[in-house]
Amino acid sequence: MQDIQQHMVRMMDDYMFDEDLKTLLRSCMSDKETASLSWSKVTLSTHAMLGGSSSDIHRRAALTELIVLILDMVDDLQDQDNETKPWMRVDTASALNAVLALLMGVVGELGKMNASGTMLVEISKIIARSINGQHKDVINAVSTVDEYLWMTQEKSGSLFRLACFLGYADTACTEGTIEQLHQIADCVGLLHQIQNDVRDLVRYDEKSDLMAKKRTLPILYLLSIEDEEFSPVKAYYRGEITAEHLAAKEDVVKQLIQDSGCLEYARIVQSVCTQKAEEIWAELPALSPWKEEFRTLTWGDFIHDVAEVEQA
Repeated sequence: MQDIQQHMVRMMDDYMFDEDLKTLLRSCMSDKETASLSWSKVTLSTHAMLGGSSSDIHRRAALTELIVLILDMVDDLQDQDNETKPWMRVDTASALNAVLALLMGVVGELGKMNASGTMLVEISKIIARSINGQHKDVINAVSTVDEYLWMTQEKSGSLFRLACFLGYADTACTEGTIEQLHQIADCVGLLHQIQNDVRDLVRYDEKSDLMAKKRTLPILYLLSIEDEEFSPVKAYYRGEITAEHLAAKEDVVKQLIQDSGCLEYARIVQSVCTQKAEEIWAELPALSPWKEEFRTLTWGDFIHDVAEVEQA
């Protein structure tokens, strides 16, 4: 893991010379989520379980971390939330420079690694897929559950596809194995995004999806209920009442959320995603113990929750 962190810092030092910018970049890379190196661990376990032996695997794992960090930074800048993050505590111009610096570091490192044209195309396609999903989220284009599921697979599933791709890129795995990994990645992306949606539904601060009029999975369920009791939420989404008016009903709305069944519905969808991932994983031709490590890293936290849903 220390090798990965050193590669990340080196990529920035190779191209950035302004000390203020380098300080900001190091702060961004030291953020708790990035410092955990959870994304790079997925790349490493994918490589190992498919029999990889590349001397560049730690450099590729560092690229995984930096690309996901770039997309996270852009997401926060678009939503203007997560104000505790280093890139949100500086002016927007400086944050954008940090994004560009990280991007150039990634491009430069791929060049130093003599990445093939096929590899560059595939990375671009995966990132572009995520951006397409992110744009749908930004413009609030989702209005049905099916649209939500597709958008989330594009936006979040693509990040896991990227982590896997940088792991299997130079292995001898078949097209069938790659398709299995892509399906698992989309399931895992859904699992984690639904978890975030549940968290952001029951809060009333700047990250409240309800106050932002987002249409996440639990909110779509909430809006589908034909009951007069839920009319304040529907009226707010139609623009008939103000955010201040809805905020004044905070206790009432929180109780409606608990009574609606939308949180239970979200858990059931997560259960379906986990079961699908488990079925595909069982058939995945991969080596132990890294195959089990891959499972633990990506959806291990949800396995116990699924068992509880099934028992209920």
